[in-house]
Amino acid sequence: MADGFLSVAGAAKTFGAATVLDGVDLSMSRGEFISLLGPSGCGKTTLLRIVAGLMRPDQGKVALDGEDITRRPPHKRDVSVVFQSYALFPHLTVAENVAFGLKARGAPAAEIAPAVGRFLALVQMSAYADRSIKALSGGQQQRVAVARALVVGPKLLLLDEPFSALDRKLRETMQIDLKRLLREVGTTAIFVTHDQDEALTMSDRIAVMYKGRIEQLDTPAEIYRQPATPFALEFVGLSTRLPGKVTEAADGFVTVATESGPMRAKGNFLPGSPVLIGVRPERIVLDHSHVNRIEARLVDAAFQGARVQLHFQSPQGGQILVEAPALPAAAGPGTPLEMSWSVEDTLLYPASEAA
Repeated sequence: MADGFLSVAGAAKTFGAATVLDGVDLSMSRGEFISLLGPSGCGKTTLLRIVAGLMRPDQGKVALDGEDITRRPPHKRDVSVVFQSYALFPHLTVAENVAFGLKARGAPAAEIAPAVGRFLALVQMSAYADRSIKALSGGQQQRVAVARALVVGPKLLLLDEPFSALDRKLRETMQIDLKRLLREVGTTAIFVTHDQDEALTMSDRIAVMYKGRIEQLDTPAEIYRQPATPFALEFVGLSTRLPGKVTEAADGFVTVATESGPMRAKGNFLPGSPVLIGVRPERIVLDHSHVNRIEARLVDAAFQGARVQLHFQSPQGGQILVEAPALPAAAGPGTPLEMSWSVEDTLLYPASEAA
């Protein structure tokens, strides 16, 4: 899928005895938006800083648009960075902040004002051009930081959790606005986040990172529907997880003995293999129409607008999550209910890979 416009090959970085990046490979296409998603300490910001030139890898190479930039200084990489703190100049106006990079690059004076005006309009900040940065809200400052990064026409835009300080409603608005803006100007971008909803909303592809490695690199839909590892299953979206042992295997299907009963799944494992079964909450229905069935007691129900999230506990103490259109009639805490899901919706992993 990726054409290698940006290519990171074998990037490794250690700090003392801690391995922060463990031979990471990443390739992306021109105009693509990729999110680096993972928990704190997984290596996503370190990878971003290596691409930006703010940190040098112990091993590996970085190439951008066909050129090796591994040892090139940050100001010669044609890469712009939007930091979590925005790093705007408080003594300059909005327009002066946006113009700063163009002036630093020696752009002709006649070109600066039109360019600044265009990008302020793109981020809907034209009316604030003469205001002090100190007079802006967090969301407005974020827009100015994006305009300043884009006005110089970088080959690559890097964003390090730029929405983390914003409230939820403003953050969601900025996600849509930034996605629209980047597509409009055709900028290639890498976005660092620990927020799975943010990554799912904005990305063309997501790199799920864990312990210095990329666990899975794919489209948001594919990562959600077919997570490659138990960590990807757990970190992206909600799920029910059932450990068990394979008792039968034939023709690409297995039967797994779990504490909640036998389950069928697609897979190729030898009998006796310890495995982990996973299923997404919206794939479970409150009836016994499918092969894989469980009876469990309702613990709680959380209203979520169009749907209700139901929390169950199996007789063996395991947690089961179900998303349903509505709370079943006469169901309350302690009510036993039957539920089932299809073999096709059953995810299966080696137990040794469980996160």
